[in-house]
Amino acid sequence: MNKTLLINSLHAELKQRYERALAALAGAHEAATGTDTKAENKYDTRGLEASYLAAGQAEQAEDLQRGLNALEAFEFRDFEFDDEIETGALVEGEKDDELVYYLLAPAGGGLVLTADTGEAVTVLGPGAPLAMAMNGKTAGIILSDPDLMILEIS
Repeated sequence: MNKTLLINSLHAELKQRYERALAALAGAHEAATGTDTKAENKYDTRGLEASYLAAGQAEQAEDLQRGLNALEAFEFRDFEFDDEIETGALVEGEKDDELVYYLLAPAGGGLVLTADTGEAVTVLGPGAPLAMAMNGKTAGIILSDPDLMILEIS
C-alpha cells in the first residue's frame, strides 16, 4: 500500500470539498443578499434563513481551509515496525477477523480513501477516540475498546 498516494488522495479530496464549500457559500451569499429574499411582509424570514445558511457555509469553508493548511504543513514520515504510533502513521489492524487500515492525519478525519491496492483506509483526525487510543502503541498491541490488534505501522 502506497502511503504517498493515500496522502495525495486525502489532499485532493479535501481540496475538492473546499472548492465545493466555496461554491455553496457563494450561492448562499447570493440568496441572503439577493432581491428574491427581500421580505414581503413582517413574517417573511427567507432572508434571515438564507443568512444563517451563508454563515454555516462560511464556517464549513473555513474549517476545510484550516484542514488543508494543516495537511500541507504536516510532514508525513515513514514508520518502522517497532515505532510508536502518532499522527502520520498508516496502521494495519485486525478487527473481527478482518484487516482494517487507518491513516492518522492532521485533517480529514472520517473520510474513507481507497488505497492503490483496493483496500479502504479510514482517516482518523487527531481528536478521534481511536486515534487517541492508538497513540503511543506499537505493533503487536491489542486494544480493548474497540477490539483491535495492531499488526503493522508504516
